[in-house]
Amino acid sequence: MPLFRVPVQIVPRQGLLDPQGAAVAGALRAVGFPQVSEVHVGRFVVVETEAEDALTATDTVKRMCDQLLANPVTEDYQIEGAVPA
Repeated sequence: MPLFRVPVQIVPRQGLLDPQGAAVAGALRAVGFPQVSEVHVGRFVVVETEAEDALTATDTVKRMCDQLLANPVTEDYQIEGAVPA
């Protein structure tokens, strides 16, 4: 079965407190970037998985995000699409 790489971006939901992002934004302003208004800190995950095709690999990783990788209450995720590994 072919191997696919599936990149996923996980970020805090818009409107929710992001203390880590606020700290980074404050630090950027402190070192000379006053134009920074907000920063959102998330995670970038790459899953390598075996699947029959790219669509199946993407669907499998979506289920992984729904069940484990992303907190559905506080985070959103975006799957960038599977590519052959």
